[in-house]
Amino acid sequence: MSRHAERKYRAVTAVQRRIGNPVLRRLPFQTLLETTGRVSGLPRRTPVGGRRVGDSFWLVSEFGERSQYVRNILADPRVRVRVRGRWYTGTAHPLPDDDPLARLRTLPRGNSLAVRAMGAELLTVRVDLDDRGDLRPV
Repeated sequence: MSRHAERKYRAVTAVQRRIGNPVLRRLPFQTLLETTGRVSGLPRRTPVGGRRVGDSFWLVSEFGERSQYVRNILADPRVRVRVRGRWYTGTAHPLPDDDPLARLRTLPRGNSLAVRAMGAELLTVRVDLDDRGDLRPV
């Protein structure tokens, strides 16, 4: 990774960790991805942007395999996704052969712009959903 990309990664993740994620996780209709921590085994919730298409949920990670949630997925692909206030269980699949820029054009515009602006190593992730969603709040 270039020096510029490394600085960008450190700056963006610091802001996300201290300000963005704690605030966004509390918003009732923010889309969240819940992974299992690869070291702690605890649930880890990350605000994400993406779109449900049929029985799949698509998103693009702005830092590819450097993103902590992608590293958690690689260790345990079983995840949950909260979309419009409903939780869905599924299996996540990082797709390094997918074109993340083309994928971003199919996802919500605001998030796609942010991912392009902040990202350095884009990676598409598809979550194959198991069920129709749990109405119970968690």
